[in-house]
Amino acid sequence: MEKIKNIDIYELGSPEEKSSPWSSTILILKLTSSNGNIGFGEAPTTLMTLPVKESLREVSRIFQDKNYFNIEKNLREYYRNAFYLSKSIEETAALSAFEIASWDLIGKDLGAPIYNLIGGQFNDKIKAYSNGWYSDCVEPEDFVNKAKALVNKGYKAFKFDPFGNNYDKISNDGLRKAVDIVGSMRDALGEDVDLLIECHGRFSTKYAIRVGEALDEFNPMFIEEPIHPEMELGLYEFKKYVNTPIALGERLLNKEDFARYISSGMVDIIQPDITNSKGILEAKKIAAIAESFGTPVAFHNAFGPVQSAATVNVDYAIPNFIIQESFEESWPEWKKKLFSGYGVNNGYFELSGKPGLGITVDEKLLEKSRVEGMEPLGNEPPWVVSGTYSKPS
Repeated sequence: MEKIKNIDIYELGSPEEKSSPWSSTILILKLTSSNGNIGFGEAPTTLMTLPVKESLREVSRIFQDKNYFNIEKNLREYYRNAFYLSKSIEETAALSAFEIASWDLIGKDLGAPIYNLIGGQFNDKIKAYSNGWYSDCVEPEDFVNKAKALVNKGYKAFKFDPFGNNYDKISNDGLRKAVDIVGSMRDALGEDVDLLIECHGRFSTKYAIRVGEALDEFNPMFIEEPIHPEMELGLYEFKKYVNTPIALGERLLNKEDFARYISSGMVDIIQPDITNSKGILEAKKIAAIAESFGTPVAFHNAFGPVQSAATVNVDYAIPNFIIQESFEESWPEWKKKLFSGYGVNNGYFELSGKPGLGITVDEKLLEKSRVEGMEPLGNEPPWVVSGTYSKPS
């Protein structure tokens, strides 16, 4: 029986991260098994690097010396001890990293990629949509010019937040500006390119409806988190007036949360984040719940390379996959080079097919990229793409 022998936690980062300041640091987990194999996991950071890092240490108390094949048993053991797990993203993030790293070890022990262990390859092509690409975009032409450069690289889908510094409410000028940006993107890129509207959960219900009604004419693929997440009942009112499908899920932490949203009709496309909703097996369960209601899955994926590799392994295996988020084009060089074995080619994700996650680490770069401390608090909220949100005067 193989066990988890050594546990190492890496906080990595650099000031080069510009387009996605929430991932200016990433947390990588390295598990070494008693047979010498190594498995990697990742936990998300969004101005909470240090709390998640500490939670990784707490979760390690449960996983140390455990048989990593016993994923259900190990997760349940932590659940039994963690009184606030259902509401704590710090805990679920840490737990997800251990779960993902366990699967990486299992795949390496068995000589199989993870997707072959969770149902096999259902999807041959994993279409990516680019995010993080629109740093410093303010005017419609800024968005169009940057998007066109990525169209030339093969991308046919773009997510973006056109709302500037409007928060909770949106002014008439702010709404006109958003319409100009989305309309210009549609005119310039045509109907064959998917436009995905990011709201970042910033609006109250009344103003979210104004936004949704105004953007319907441009036929977005979805509108993401149009309403403040704690005001979820407003989604029912939103759907009365807006035709664009609602997508959400990066702030939901488990299959039970998703079951409530899906079964009650609050969401049209779900976006679980594998690194904060308990990992790969839970993702497969969430996708199965969604499949039973005819709901597509578009996993949230905004942090680092281990998250991407883990997510695409699940994408390969689920029948209701629709599209996959990608920040790869916007990463600094160190993050692009940290792991090899997967990538985005001509607008589609590809995995190596090697055992486990299918990725290989650059050990020297892993050590060189170590940092200490939390992401700095700047002039913009940490959840926006840099240069797109200025504080109101």
